Amino acid sequence: MFKHYFELVDNVAIYPIISLTIFFLFFIGLGIHVMRMKTKHIEELEQLPLGDDDIQPSNPSMP
Repeated sequence: MFKHYFELVDNVAIYPIISLTIFFLFFIGLGIHVMRMKTKHIEELEQLPLGDDDIQPSNPSMP
């Protein structure tokens, strides 16, 4: 059913390539972001579910 519709679209082969490129760029960017995070910030995030509610984060802009 969909094959007929896709045959009517010009350059339909480019869409999977674009999707795959966006997918990989997102995860490469996410990996770079995680690698560049400061150790202190990672330790704060590790303790969030377990920490006390009265401890304030080091970043004053965070609630």
